[in-house]
Amino acid sequence: MATLKPEKISRLFPSRWHRIYTIAKLRSDPLYNAVYNELEGSQLPLLDIGCGLGILAFYLRERDQLFPIKAIDYDQRKIIAAKNAARNHLSLDFIHGDIRDGLPDFSGNITILDILQFFSPKEQATLLRNAALSVARGGKLIIRSGISDNSLRFKTTRLGDRIAKATFWMKAAPTCYPEVHSIVKIMEQSGLRGEAHPLWGKTPFNNYLMVFNRD
Repeated sequence: MATLKPEKISRLFPSRWHRIYTIAKLRSDPLYNAVYNELEGSQLPLLDIGCGLGILAFYLRERDQLFPIKAIDYDQRKIIAAKNAARNHLSLDFIHGDIRDGLPDFSGNITILDILQFFSPKEQATLLRNAALSVARGGKLIIRSGISDNSLRFKTTRLGDRIAKATFWMKAAPTCYPEVHSIVKIMEQSGLRGEAHPLWGKTPFNNYLMVFNRD
């Protein structure tokens, strides 16, 4: 297919700020293409936990991935924006909710992208275990998170999240950044196997992509 133009997705949003943000994310962040590569051709539905504006869902649709997508986020403002943007898209279901109260009834592929740092270690473990239970046979749990270490990238990641909270883009401040080995351990205990690798792209952040499979 032709190269996807970020402007096409950005035009779904009536808000000028949302359009600018969407273009910047799609141009600089390798996340969306990485998730696409993992899910391309899948027939399983997707649950996107912490979906924000729904950019991932719109990106996948523009790249002809037609499986049903259910997406949930704690920030009602972003869910409203996502619903407005999705008015002409079928099989996109945006839900406002707090996943601390549990996950929707679901079986398929799952993404948890850039939200783990907003939970305590106990809450992270609960979320990861619940998500693993909802991964269907042959499905994937795809995680992207800032990872705690001693690098300059981690310090930049932490600063970026604090700025996002100070400017009210995020409703919460970061609580605890996970380490890769703790996530892998929980996944293995839950019957999933996978691997992790850096996913930096053009960003200065210490982001890692972790993909776990249920055979």
